[in-house]
Amino acid sequence: MAYNGPQIVICFVIFVTLLVLYGITSLLNTNQNKELEEGSFRSTWIYRLLLNLIGYSTIFIPGYLIIKYVRISKYLERSGGGCLSQIIEACVVGRESGYPDSIPSSPTTSATLKQDMLLLIFCLVGLQGSYLTWGILQEKVITQEYSNSSGETGHFKDSQFLVFVNRILAFSLSGAYIMSIKQPRHTMPLYKYVYCSFSNIMSSWCQYEALKFVSFPTQVLAKASKLIPVMIMGKIVNRQKYEYYEYVTAVLISIGMTCFMLSSAPNKDSTVTTLSGLFLLAAYITFDSFTANWQSSLFVQYKMKPIQMMCGVNLFSCIFTAVSLFQQDAFAKSLSFMATFPKFTLDCLLISVSSCVGQLFIFFTISCFGPVVFVIIMTVRQALAILLSCLIYEHSLSLLGIIGILIVFGAIFLRIYCTQRLKAIRNRLQTSGASKV
Repeated sequence: MAYNGPQIVICFVIFVTLLVLYGITSLLNTNQNKELEEGSFRSTWIYRLLLNLIGYSTIFIPGYLIIKYVRISKYLERSGGGCLSQIIEACVVGRESGYPDSIPSSPTTSATLKQDMLLLIFCLVGLQGSYLTWGILQEKVITQEYSNSSGETGHFKDSQFLVFVNRILAFSLSGAYIMSIKQPRHTMPLYKYVYCSFSNIMSSWCQYEALKFVSFPTQVLAKASKLIPVMIMGKIVNRQKYEYYEYVTAVLISIGMTCFMLSSAPNKDSTVTTLSGLFLLAAYITFDSFTANWQSSLFVQYKMKPIQMMCGVNLFSCIFTAVSLFQQDAFAKSLSFMATFPKFTLDCLLISVSSCVGQLFIFFTISCFGPVVFVIIMTVRQALAILLSCLIYEHSLSLLGIIGILIVFGAIFLRIYCTQRLKAIRNRLQTSGASKV
């Protein structure tokens, strides 16, 4: 009985936060079932973003308050065990390492050149197939109109539901993998996943929403051009230093992206639409840059396996999006749309499978051939994605746009070459220095 007080406080904080934020969402959703007028605030992406952020606050606010309360009250020192205290301990302070830093691996045999080539082709086909499918279907789901046998037509508008569907499958598969194959003991406090999980779902949401305002080729080229924000975020988050060639290639990529954007300059009537698209693309790149750098710092600090990171990030992504969708009563609307348009259900399933398979191929390719080969494959994939999108959805490209694309991908390959060249020089210097000693 002595420890019921803190438990009651924690449960009370969660209950009150849920009640208040659900009430705010319900108030904002009043008369939401009526047809929205075109151009009204309720029909804008800003309004949808506001509802999403209120839903995410249902996790952020009680989580922050509970962490503060646990540390101030020293709850874990006085709890004496129990299910709630174990959950809070895993979330707030993590667990001490009980296993070796690495799981002993089985002895490997040296592969022949033919085996390496076959494995590389397998990775190439897997990455290209999964992510090209994902990209093309992503544009279809957001921009194309669905119809059924009854003659009904409709556009799907809830980007957050698509993010949820992607994350739930990725979490399920990564969780099943962890349960079936022994992993190093997870020692990191779970709350640290929240930051990159939030930035991950926000980047995905902005990515889907941006397709309502800009073409898919523009979005793909924006992804290829995110080196500068990644470098800036790397300096902020990890205090990272960069070589001169990295700044040069970043500037070249910016020039190429500018050429491409100027080649697809909009009519005066679509200025607002384009500004919304550019803002969403900028937000996507910013969130995605933070995600990569935050995950990198966690890998360095806690030495976890990539599959553990995949499982942890997707777990909180599922929680964030599920709570927000529930508060907005969006599950019922999305499921109703799926029932009305079976083709959309199939596209949703294919998007989720291709995204999840793509993540698994990422980890496999990096473990077999290293990050440089992976970057080259993904760079080729981005170029192919632009080509396929232009062919399937009839996007036009001017000469200036083509020049911009060539500058961007040329700068990326130059960056890869310079990185490898610099590594080779450093290795040669280290080898010659060791031989002299």
